[in-house]
Amino acid sequence: MKKIFYVLMVISLVSCCGKEPINDGETIKDPTKIIPDLNNINISILIDLSDRIDPQTNPNPTMQYFQRDTEYIKAIEKGFLNHIKSKKIITYDDQMQIFFNPEPSDPKMNEFTKELKVSFDKNTSKDYFSLVEKKYSELPLNIYQSAIKDGNYVGSDIWEFFKNKVKDYCIKDDRRNILFILTDGYMYHADSKFEEKKDNSYKTSYLTTKLIRSNNLINSDFKNIIEKNGYGFVKANDNLSNLEVIVLGINPEKGNPFEEAVIKEYWENWLKEMKIKDYQIKSADLPSNIEPIILKAIANKN
Repeated sequence: MKKIFYVLMVISLVSCCGKEPINDGETIKDPTKIIPDLNNINISILIDLSDRIDPQTNPNPTMQYFQRDTEYIKAIEKGFLNHIKSKKIITYDDQMQIFFNPEPSDPKMNEFTKELKVSFDKNTSKDYFSLVEKKYSELPLNIYQSAIKDGNYVGSDIWEFFKNKVKDYCIKDDRRNILFILTDGYMYHADSKFEEKKDNSYKTSYLTTKLIRSNNLINSDFKNIIEKNGYGFVKANDNLSNLEVIVLGINPEKGNPFEEAVIKEYWENWLKEMKIKDYQIKSADLPSNIEPIILKAIANKN
């Protein structure tokens, strides 16, 4: 009788071991999910070519804003190449590119952006490093000079870029994605200007000095006013958690001592709402002060 009992116990144990494990609330890993290699970077630069860069409309005797931008871009390129040089050649899988929104009217701009889209893989020659340095030291200045010469400043449609293009243009699932935005912080474009008014909120796709003043964001209580009235940008995307954003060049109009802080508050709330965890929002400081911030961000040493 005991032998029969032991046999039954063995059969029962074998049967239990053969069953699928019970999920006790633990997350089952999806074998099809792509895990990004954070050592491979995908850097994008979105340039605001509105009249903020016009040396006549927005002059700065210390250093013109378009010149600051070109130096920021050189620093980004420097950080990009430094990162690649720190890797083994066999692991090269990195790229960098420049975007505008909307596209400028000058057809040469397309050629410039083609030249500035660079990528490295294990077959890339050493000579390519100096070629990239040359491109990024010359072509960005050509872009700004062309835009200034054209003088047709239609605004910067950053909101629409985040709504319809950022995922396709700036995010690769298998890499670390960084988007640098060179802008004064204001947003405006006629093609995407709209508002969403509700009982407890007032969201817009744009931000101008006029809007800041009409919302009475002109004193130290601006954060409470924003929260109480639900002021902010309309959310442009749902989940951009695999994108880092670094905004460079915030430059408020004069007359409101709290304007810069209001602009940064709008941006910060907007980025958080789109689930962007890693972000920085910096003023239009001299390139010598901004370069260390850029290099540190790309090196992931924040």
